[in-house]
Amino acid sequence: MDKTNLQRIWKVVCRNLQHQLGSPVVNSWISPLSVDKFYSGILYVKAPSMFLRDWVVNNYLGSILAFCQKECKDIKSVEVFVSSARSEPDFPESKSEPRGSEPVAAKTFALPEPQGKKNEEAIVLGVPLDPKFTFENFVVGKPNEFAYAAALRVAESDKVAFNPLFLYGAVGLGKTHLMHAIAWNIKTRNHKRNVAYMSAEKFMYHFIKSVRYKDTMAFKEQFRAVDVLMIDDIQFICGKDSTQEEFFHTFNDLVDNNRQVIVSADKSPSDLDGMEDRLKSRLGWGLVADIHPTTYELRLGILQSKMAECAVKIPDKVLEFIAHKITTNIRELEGALNRIVASAIFIGREITIESARDVLSDLLRTSDRKVTVEEIQKKVSEHYAVKLADMSSNRRVRQISMPRQVAMYLAKKLTTMSLPEIGKRFGGRDHTTVLHAFKKVEETIKNDGSLAEDIRLLSSILTK
Repeated sequence: MDKTNLQRIWKVVCRNLQHQLGSPVVNSWISPLSVDKFYSGILYVKAPSMFLRDWVVNNYLGSILAFCQKECKDIKSVEVFVSSARSEPDFPESKSEPRGSEPVAAKTFALPEPQGKKNEEAIVLGVPLDPKFTFENFVVGKPNEFAYAAALRVAESDKVAFNPLFLYGAVGLGKTHLMHAIAWNIKTRNHKRNVAYMSAEKFMYHFIKSVRYKDTMAFKEQFRAVDVLMIDDIQFICGKDSTQEEFFHTFNDLVDNNRQVIVSADKSPSDLDGMEDRLKSRLGWGLVADIHPTTYELRLGILQSKMAECAVKIPDKVLEFIAHKITTNIRELEGALNRIVASAIFIGREITIESARDVLSDLLRTSDRKVTVEEIQKKVSEHYAVKLADMSSNRRVRQISMPRQVAMYLAKKLTTMSLPEIGKRFGGRDHTTVLHAFKKVEETIKNDGSLAEDIRLLSSILTK
């Protein structure tokens, strides 16, 4: 097959991969590859680095071969090799050509013989990593410095430092960024380590599929063969008893064999409702690191860091305005910055505080309605005709304790504060007291229409 036909086939394959995997994946992992030769049923593809070659082989080579065979049935397998002079495979038709010293072994992928539905949907571990989520791109501040230090320590340690590492915090504070950064760092330092990163939902999907096709042994073998297992948003398996059972045994097996386990969630292990006690205990075994809500200084630092990637110059006063106004999470902060940049590029509008206020009007309205614990305590005290000081007192009579529990419930529902932080606002109470109050109110309103109406009224007053 001549070079022109090879290039044509490869172009079509890349286009099909873009439809299947999306542009970010193709741009990061497929575009750096180039087709080289075809001989004796094998298509040889060059990769610029060993790390990229291994990632493609482990994650995308099945799809590449399938699309290649769709274009040319003569292609029986695909071999990827590193495109340095020392690493090219020894092609049979060119043995007389001079070679360097020992070649680096290329990796070949061939589709297995069809054996029913089970093999057609073989387990593929892990999901692609975002190349932007690295330690270098993570902005460190007081709210996240402990979690960052713990993540970096685990990523750079050749031995298991803490097992498991458990990262938790509210939505959009950087947990997923740190998870990706750990995986990138481990793979860069040692490409031979088998790292599997996925969401808890993906883990559950693999498990359910293995049960459906009666192939749980293959599931167990693949998950327990990894060197590093990373599960994001573990709270999604709360209440899923069978999935928790399997994760429990997988977790124990990996830890017993000195393999690293890294988990993230929106709450601490002890606060995961619907999670088995034995699994809560295991998750709290190693190092638990929380990420607190962002401070103004951290938000401004993030914006300044992101501005370096922007195509337009944003005045410092505008960055300070955004950092003051968008306080919910980092994702909304970055989204606000993107809107302002897009407005400047697409419309040619000058970037000022006034134009930023106009572009971000909906976000600012939401931000202006932000509820504080102090407001909640005040409105609940007025509603139930109790003293504001009773919100923080140790009095336990029902006339005081019930309104206090309602205030704790609303604080958890309407603010982004963690349970320990809420507890501090209520006279330095422990986070377990806040959780107990939340659960009690949540259970009571199911059968108490009067209390449910109180909650609806107070929520409406506080968020209008």
